[in-house]
Amino acid sequence: MKAATRTSVRDAARGRVEGIMRQMETALIDGTWRAGTRLPAERMLAEQYGVSRNTIRETIQRLAARGLVQSRRGAGVFVTDQLRTGIASPWGQLVADHPALREDILEFRRVLEGATAYFAALRADVEDRKRIRALLSELERSHATDDKTGEARADARLHEAIAQASHNAMFLHLHTSVIGMLREHITVNGTGLREQDANASEQLLMQHRTVCAAICARQPEEARTAMQSHIDFVRSRIEP
Repeated sequence: MKAATRTSVRDAARGRVEGIMRQMETALIDGTWRAGTRLPAERMLAEQYGVSRNTIRETIQRLAARGLVQSRRGAGVFVTDQLRTGIASPWGQLVADHPALREDILEFRRVLEGATAYFAALRADVEDRKRIRALLSELERSHATDDKTGEARADARLHEAIAQASHNAMFLHLHTSVIGMLREHITVNGTGLREQDANASEQLLMQHRTVCAAICARQPEEARTAMQSHIDFVRSRIEP
């Protein structure tokens, strides 16, 4: 094979890898593959993208080198939380050390989550709405059994599902970063708020029902207002 031909073959192979990597990166960015998700087998990915298994293997190696996925011997390849924690990590300790920042973050959260609810109402597809309803049902079951830890967990997952339903990669990334930071460092939020106020759990559930109903009914303005009212309630219960 002539040198020029070999170069052309290598360039074509490199182009295929880069093209597939862009597509797989998109799946990571838009939440299709969430942190902790196990990637499909090489054979399935090769069929899905219409390339060889060698191309998939090299693509995964590149993603792993960037810390976006991690291979676990005998278990498969899993998505890391690199994208989720990338922005928020430096802020985490600041929030813990400077409680005054909490109000700033909650103020930002009001704007951010209001926007995600608005666009979720506009863009949520059938699967998004199905996921949102399922998580609301999980929240209701936890509430009915007085499982406050399970309730807080379902609460967090529901908010993330709403952000994903906005179909905006930046909303999803900022949301998971900021909310993760809050839930880790503000103990009065989530489980703590429910434990400190016997009526809070019922009020939070009603607020989530209102938000979800507006999103599933495709009412963006109502969804945004309901979400902002929910965040205002949380802010009112957090001591400065």
